[in-house]
Amino acid sequence: MADIYHIWADKKKGISDLDFTNNMRKFLQHLVDEGKMNSFRVTRCKLGFRSIQDLPEWHMMMEFDNMAQLDKAFERVVPRKGELEKEHISFNKFVEDNIQHALYRDWPDAINQTTLTEPQKEYTIKEVVEATKNIKPEIWKK
Repeated sequence: MADIYHIWADKKKGISDLDFTNNMRKFLQHLVDEGKMNSFRVTRCKLGFRSIQDLPEWHMMMEFDNMAQLDKAFERVVPRKGELEKEHISFNKFVEDNIQHALYRDWPDAINQTTLTEPQKEYTIKEVVEATKNIKPEIWKK
């Protein structure tokens, strides 16, 4: 199960396709190498085939275990320091203003799956009263 951060973007005019993807991959691989992200994909709209006409041509998908790992990746990028910042700058300078973001997760995930830890059984009135006393004992002190 994973959180998948999506970016759709158009590359700036005058940037070659290979320069664009090589720089994207270098930046994203740096995050994978540091353990801040699990994996990524850089894809391109095939033959311009899309029903949403203003959807950007390029699509990057970044996979994280959870929001905590995604947060760690953002914390790593935001200070704008070191070798990673050089790669981040190349990422930003190659992207046109037409950019979209979205965060998706696998569904259903562990949060949405409920399981019973014990088999269902019938309870007596006495068992229900005793359980209620344990939840809110102050109402039973009279």
